Amino acid sequence: MSEHAHTARRLEGKALARDVTARVRADLRGLGAAPHLVAVIASGDPATRVYVESKARTAEKLGVRFTLRDLGAGITQADLHAELHRLSDDADVQGVVLELPLAPGLDADRAMLHLAPEKDVEGLTPANLALVAAGREPEALLPPTPRSVRFLLREALDLDGARIAIIGPGRTVGRPLTWMLNNRGATVTLCNERTRDLPAVLAGQDAVVIAVGRAGLLKASMLQAHQVVVDAGINVTDAGVVGDAEPGIAEVVRALTPVPGGVGPLTSALMFQNLVRAVKLQRGEPVD
Repeated sequence: MSEHAHTARRLEGKALARDVTARVRADLRGLGAAPHLVAVIASGDPATRVYVESKARTAEKLGVRFTLRDLGAGITQADLHAELHRLSDDADVQGVVLELPLAPGLDADRAMLHLAPEKDVEGLTPANLALVAAGREPEALLPPTPRSVRFLLREALDLDGARIAIIGPGRTVGRPLTWMLNNRGATVTLCNERTRDLPAVLAGQDAVVIAVGRAGLLKASMLQAHQVVVDAGINVTDAGVVGDAEPGIAEVVRALTPVPGGVGPLTSALMFQNLVRAVKLQRGEPVD
């Protein structure tokens, strides 16, 4: 490679996150009383604690009331359901986050059925996902990570008519993102671990999104110069936090998101934007 090596444009999430947070702060002032957000932990996962503490710090900065309900890894499925019912019925609570992953033996899909959709600020209840799948996004609380990915993609390409591959059909990113991009006119190919000849599948795409949780899974050799890559993977390694794409892709593709600093910061801001939307939905007010 020449001394003038190609380096991809970095799609930073921090500046976008600052813009969203400024809007959220203004919207919160317009609500009157400060909303109350409750995070529910039902596991012994230490990483979950880190994420929750980050939410708590952001809530404090925004003037949002924040409560942590740590039910422990030994909670039963029935007791978890009962707690989600209680929070859903509590008029003093406007937003609820069920932190994933749950402890082994607990079923997140069943638990989500017991959370009121209008308080589901992570947008992962079946009711919210169904609205997204039906193309009725204005009525839903949208999952923040897929929304962050869509924001970042729009920084680099026009979604209308774009061809986009998603690697990783997970509940929190890949599946809802497929519908959300399709709702904006993109043609989406959702890939999984059984997809045959992945480089051939990726060859005709304008953008590639990866959200698997396996460091270095997306190789530079699989990609082309015109492509945009959004890396929504988070992996804790000896070298620090890295994404699912190997570092060498920066020498190949047109634009990419850094990890950390890409999808993550914007995701957090968008979750608090969902809290504002949740309050308006609960009041029966129009949401934009």
